[in-house]
Amino acid sequence: MPPTVQLVIYRKHVWFLLVELIWLLVAAYGQAIAAASPCVPRAFEGSNYTVCTFDLRAYSLRLFWKDESAQPYGGFDRLPRTLNGAPIAFAMNAGMYETDLSPVGLYIENGKTLKRANTANGPGNFHLKPNGIFYVSGQEAGVLTTERFLSQKPRAEFATQSGPMLVINGKIHPKILPGSDSRKIRDGVGLRDAHTVVFAISEGAVTFWEFAHLFRDGLGSANALFLDGSISGLYAPALRRSDTLYPMGPIIAAFQRK
Repeated sequence: MPPTVQLVIYRKHVWFLLVELIWLLVAAYGQAIAAASPCVPRAFEGSNYTVCTFDLRAYSLRLFWKDESAQPYGGFDRLPRTLNGAPIAFAMNAGMYETDLSPVGLYIENGKTLKRANTANGPGNFHLKPNGIFYVSGQEAGVLTTERFLSQKPRAEFATQSGPMLVINGKIHPKILPGSDSRKIRDGVGLRDAHTVVFAISEGAVTFWEFAHLFRDGLGSANALFLDGSISGLYAPALRRSDTLYPMGPIIAAFQRK
């Protein structure tokens, strides 16, 4: 074989080895991120999301509205960075709020009801019935329609009301239709089981239909609740991400259990 041909073959061999090495490094980097952070990128049906998954036996979820001076936290930068010595791992805006940053609906913090459930009719996403309530009690959590929550009265150390429900007992909310042209950045919460909570935020504008299908078909959530749109924000220190677009009302945060 002529030397020039041998050189070409050698160079191709080296190139393929380099490409394979790069892909191995990329895969290793992705695995390292996944191991270090509960939040990971996720593509689903043509849209990109960041999905954050928490086993409540390993993480504690807490709601934050006002600080010790009775002032709204208003954003991620003022949240406690530890809880009983455990580091914060995640935060997201926890539902819709008024101009004074107070919750629109039910809000329970540390077992105390600071705002009663809102069952009124009205315009906007919150009042697209049925809306719902996400609640946490120790190492378990739930997502229920507001009506079921009020009738069943489950134990709730923390709870936040928002709307609409995205998925109800495995079915898409009856008023969420595939032909909608309303596209916004959106965030929400669902359950995989009683111990496993999954949050998602879209990286671009999506419809309610697309977002609901992400939770039901992509994340395996039989019940999921829309938290907010447009002003949605995420704090994920392992991803070096801290969104600071607008002042926020209630915020939900996760801390590693010690």
